Amino acid sequence: MAKAPVLTLQADDFPRWYQDLINKAELADNGPVRGTMVIRPYGYGLWERMQADMDARIKGVGAQNAYFPLFIPQSYLTREAEHVEGFAPELAVVTHGGGKELEEPIVVRPTSETIINEYFSKWVQSYRDLPLLINQWANVVRWELRPRLFLRTTEFLWQEGHTAHATQEDAREFASRIQREVYGDFMENVLGMDVVLGRKTVRERFAGAINTLTLEGMMGDGKALQLGTSHELGQNFAKAFNTSYLSKDGAQEHVWQTSWGSTTRMIGALVMMHGDDNGLRVPPRLAHVQVVVLAIKDDEAVVAKVREVGERLRAAGVRVVVDDRTDTPFGRRAVDWELKGVPLRVEIGPRDLEAGTALLARRIPGGKEPVALDALADLLPKVLEEDQARLLQESRERRIARTVDVSTIDEAVEAAATGWGRIRWADLGPEGEAKLAEQGVSVRCLVAEDGSVPTADDAPGTVAVVARAY
Repeated sequence: MAKAPVLTLQADDFPRWYQDLINKAELADNGPVRGTMVIRPYGYGLWERMQADMDARIKGVGAQNAYFPLFIPQSYLTREAEHVEGFAPELAVVTHGGGKELEEPIVVRPTSETIINEYFSKWVQSYRDLPLLINQWANVVRWELRPRLFLRTTEFLWQEGHTAHATQEDAREFASRIQREVYGDFMENVLGMDVVLGRKTVRERFAGAINTLTLEGMMGDGKALQLGTSHELGQNFAKAFNTSYLSKDGAQEHVWQTSWGSTTRMIGALVMMHGDDNGLRVPPRLAHVQVVVLAIKDDEAVVAKVREVGERLRAAGVRVVVDDRTDTPFGRRAVDWELKGVPLRVEIGPRDLEAGTALLARRIPGGKEPVALDALADLLPKVLEEDQARLLQESRERRIARTVDVSTIDEAVEAAATGWGRIRWADLGPEGEAKLAEQGVSVRCLVAEDGSVPTADDAPGTVAVVARAY
């Protein structure tokens, strides 16, 4: 009798496969309030690695970390009309505290443009105070009607950057730099994710922004997922909060601003872009466990060798876990590590010890091969880099294979059934975009013919990338 699969198969039910994997790989659980989540240690370990790498990149472009309150006076949000209108359906509002009704309702932070501008307006006095580059690691709350772990939750973790500049040109270039150097490079070179960098349409733009830059990834089922955004805010918030400075010429000028963010949604993307029917596949550069060394049997010499190999691999700079829990069946442990997507397993039993070898299981391409124990410390770092490159290549090949050029709305809808469509923006336009939306298809981003990011919505030759999205 055939053994039942550990996970629902992707081809049978992709959403169910996703939920199965989140649960069985011990990434997260649903929280007690609808739409919230508990991130389990293995899932949080992925976030910690993401956070550390991103934090270094953010500091590398000159931003400093700060922290602003979770509670925001409701009046702050009403100062920028488009912003409050865009977020109104998602707001969580506190009306009582300390057993009393509050004089003014308090909004639980959905994003921090308003409260940060309240303080920017105090901190910025002169051109010498610019640029002001601030980043915050925090949680936010947006009341989600259709929650899904990591992808859309009422509360999630993120970083949000907020900057003030003397000129529009400086702000525009900084927003673009965040898209390219912080988000784009991280997603490709650490997460192993192929992403398309583009510009959002007016319909999809962040509420209160004059331009939104985005990074879009294709998931395993062909749908799109927005992985990060960088916004030019123009002077909208500066005027609402009177964030201004004295220029070199002695004139009082409003600043030009940006905001940008990435979230724990990247963990969901990791699952859906790299996962397979056997579980998660974690990119080696991201993995907090790159190699697990397993003792196959409860044998004193085997356990000693497993621990010795673990120490040698740590000394070689590899992030290692030694699994010598021989009171748990080996098969169960191997399946658990496979579900978690650890890139490499080194399996050692009595016969391997006699032969001076270990069995190396590679999670990303699959397969097992014997490797000399003495060769592991030199070999494994190279194998990890090979498998890192393989994940990026696979995700890029998937996007290319499942993206087609189309010329009509009907063709665009058909393309979105299995992947992405590309259609000239001049042929689609806002009217065609609205018709696509009626059928559950959105313009994920606008790109130039050569794949670069357009400088304007109506730039000649602009192409719209359309898809169904999470």
